[in-house]
Amino acid sequence: MKSAEAYREELYQTFSGTERDVDVLVSQALDVGTDYLDVPIGFLTRIRDGTQEIRQSTGDHELLQPGETCPLDDAYCRRTVETTGTLSVQDATASDAVPRRAVDAFGLETYIGAKVTVAGDTYGTVCFADTEVHDRAFSEVEEMFVELLAKLVGQAFEQRDHDRQLEARKERLEAEKQRFEGIAENSFDVLFRLDADAVFTYASSAVERTLGYAPADLVGEPFTDLLRDDTVPTALDAYAALLDGETVEGLELAFHHADGDRVLVDVNATPVYEDGAVVGVQGVGRDVTERRAREAELRVLQRAVAGASVGVTVADATREDCPLVYVNDAFERITGYEESAVLGRNCRFLQGADTDDETVATVESAIDDRDPVSVELLNYRRDGTPFWNELTVTPVYDDGGASVTHFVGFQRDVTERARTERLVGLLNRVLRHNLRNDMNAVLGYAALLQTDSADVATYTARIEETASSLVTLSEHARELERHARRARDPQRHDPATLLARVAASAREQFPGAAVEVAVETDRGVCAGPEFERALAELVTNALKHNPEEAPTARLSAVDAGDDVRVSVVDDGPGIGASEVAAITSGEETALEHGSGLGLWLVNWVVTRYGGSFSLQTPPDGGTVAVVELPGLGDGDAVESVARQPTPLFR
Repeated sequence: MKSAEAYREELYQTFSGTERDVDVLVSQALDVGTDYLDVPIGFLTRIRDGTQEIRQSTGDHELLQPGETCPLDDAYCRRTVETTGTLSVQDATASDAVPRRAVDAFGLETYIGAKVTVAGDTYGTVCFADTEVHDRAFSEVEEMFVELLAKLVGQAFEQRDHDRQLEARKERLEAEKQRFEGIAENSFDVLFRLDADAVFTYASSAVERTLGYAPADLVGEPFTDLLRDDTVPTALDAYAALLDGETVEGLELAFHHADGDRVLVDVNATPVYEDGAVVGVQGVGRDVTERRAREAELRVLQRAVAGASVGVTVADATREDCPLVYVNDAFERITGYEESAVLGRNCRFLQGADTDDETVATVESAIDDRDPVSVELLNYRRDGTPFWNELTVTPVYDDGGASVTHFVGFQRDVTERARTERLVGLLNRVLRHNLRNDMNAVLGYAALLQTDSADVATYTARIEETASSLVTLSEHARELERHARRARDPQRHDPATLLARVAASAREQFPGAAVEVAVETDRGVCAGPEFERALAELVTNALKHNPEEAPTARLSAVDAGDDVRVSVVDDGPGIGASEVAAITSGEETALEHGSGLGLWLVNWVVTRYGGSFSLQTPPDGGTVAVVELPGLGDGDAVESVARQPTPLFR
């Protein structure tokens, strides 16, 4: 017969063997226990929510088979889980330790059991029993054996739960690994891992597409061998920081491609820890070579657009009323509007009173139809001055070419060109008109000379007068065209010096005339060198067409806000209203003599430098010619006040 020590040793061997199935271990332990305690029944219970369930058993008691359940209050185990240590009963019928209804239900007279705990919580009980009354009570050694068995069963369950958790964790890690590998192998970015010596321990398949190397060929190689020389110091500094526990983001490194090309890679990396110590680095690298090239091209394009001499605007075609989302410096310079004042607005704010409605309708129709359009229309700067704008609007489609996302506008200030074209066209019409009329007159006088009663002297004089007028008109036209084609050259003019020089020339040309000068400003006048010729024309007109023997002209210069106002006042018969209108509107029908072209010369010069010219006829007679041009203080640079030309004719 085996000793108690032998049974305990057998029990230890059962739970310390290689068998890991807890159900098998419990079954073997129950067999050891029934043999040692000399009882036919052994069982393991699971107690939950006031119910006892038989999980494993040995013996043929019908109510103590696996799967059988009963209320805990009807079971022996109710007292067992309430007892510290073991509950043992030799004669259950005669004992108060077991509920009567439990004895009636199961008929177990001899019983010994202990509570099984798993991770500090009650799992159930392990029990041994007999339907017969034993002739002796269980000994303390036997009770300790049952307690030991319950403890070992609990530990086995804890180990099983731990193993299951490890297995589940392992499965999760394996699934995560597979997922990671799937992502890594299908990612366009290079995933990598380096050890503490900066040697590759892993590289994803994207490295072959990015750098031309097979991943297996890189394992065991220092990553610095792939770097361009000028990048190595930066890379090593970053790696040292990673080994110190820092994170690196957006590090751009230049690598050698297998074929020798230069590849730019944007790297994000983090330290790899084991037991609290950094043992390597892991990260991801993205090929940004093409992106950087595109960005460089875009920067060049942006600089080109920003520095372009023409105004460039971008309007959002996807938003209501196509608001501006970009304007370049030239647009600000041409229009006088700052970017902050125009973004979010439709570009029609440049239109004004004399903007042609038909031209505007043409632009709007093209935009509605998503068609490109080019027009020339009158626009207005922020200060209210008009200018001729050569406008081109082009639609920009999305990547698929299905819809227009933006409109790009190009604005070119063509005021100077438009002025010249309109002036040349007008001069041609004037010359054709006057040439036809004057030549008809010459032919008429020539016909009269052929009659017997001809007044030869009179008709000859009229022919000479007509021819002289035509020559004068032609000379004025040529001079106007010459000035029109000459480049603008804004300069500083001293009014006192300029007016004195013009007056002296007029006195020499008209000895009997009285020419006065009055200057009441200390500022200069900003205009081109042809401004002196324009003033001389005004004085000549004032004196030449005055029938008085001693005509007078008064030249003056005064401040007028930001401008200097130069006036020429005469006491002659005055200029007709139709000729005044002709100067401002560009109509040539009223021009029957050369003085009109002379006044157009004045208007051309003054408006070319952003000034204004007007003719007034006071009630008491005479004519007042008024010119206003930008004024220049002592410290003002010409460039700071010079203005763009205004349209000659609308």
